Amino acid sequence: MEPSWLLGGAALLLLLLLLLLPALLALSPAARFQLKIGVYCVLCLAASALAVPLCLLRHGGRTVRNMRIIKNIVKNFKYIYGLRFEATGLENFQIKEPCVIVSNHQSILDMIGLMEILPDNCVQIGKKELLYMGPVGLIMYLGGVVFINRKSTSNAKTVMAQVAQTMLDENVKVWVYPEGTRNGNGDLLPFKKGAFHLAIQAQVPVIPVVYSSFSSFYNPAKKLFTSGKIRVEVLQPIETKGLKAEDVTDLTERCYCTMRETFFRLSGMANEANSSGQGPQQ
Repeated sequence: MEPSWLLGGAALLLLLLLLLLPALLALSPAARFQLKIGVYCVLCLAASALAVPLCLLRHGGRTVRNMRIIKNIVKNFKYIYGLRFEATGLENFQIKEPCVIVSNHQSILDMIGLMEILPDNCVQIGKKELLYMGPVGLIMYLGGVVFINRKSTSNAKTVMAQVAQTMLDENVKVWVYPEGTRNGNGDLLPFKKGAFHLAIQAQVPVIPVVYSSFSSFYNPAKKLFTSGKIRVEVLQPIETKGLKAEDVTDLTERCYCTMRETFFRLSGMANEANSSGQGPQQ
């Protein structure tokens, strides 16, 4: 049974939506889109402010175990926005060893999708700028998120080397978005190689996770933000034992092609999978 504070939080979020509903229906599509985005940002701030004291009281500080508290709060967002998840392959997370999880990155809604299936003992890699986003940055810090300076190659490599050691010492999973930035263009961007360097350095499996396209219900260019269904597939782990640094490009390409094909299949665009993708970045 979920704690009473979770149920109370969900009730408050639903009440907020009901109070806004009459005004929402009277607005233009563009205004409705902006209002929904605004409400989403407020929800993120409110949820973070709620989670911070809970994490401190429960675990006393920064630890990956706080992600369970954060997950249980954020998962309620899907009810407010009418998002439905259909997940398959979750059994592929049930490995005892550390691993690197890679997934596609589409929009600000990815956080809801992440928390829907996030396995226990899993930390995320995020850009350093997120650390300075008030309560949101604080709760990410408390949840064990690893922040990297993407503008400094040497800093990023140093941090990733530390992450590799932490994965092995503490038996944690690491979640990375290899595209490096949000992408809602209906395809996958070229993958950066950091996640695959990490997996080979630590000699741990790579688990690809693919979310179907959001474009049917979320499209900023068209000011579209409605309810919708998201299909998620956790693919089988790809072993890296015995691979070396010179194998990073091949591993990146293999994951990219597999995830791109899965993305089109889940999104009902199977014919697009035959077109040429851009492949990994150098």
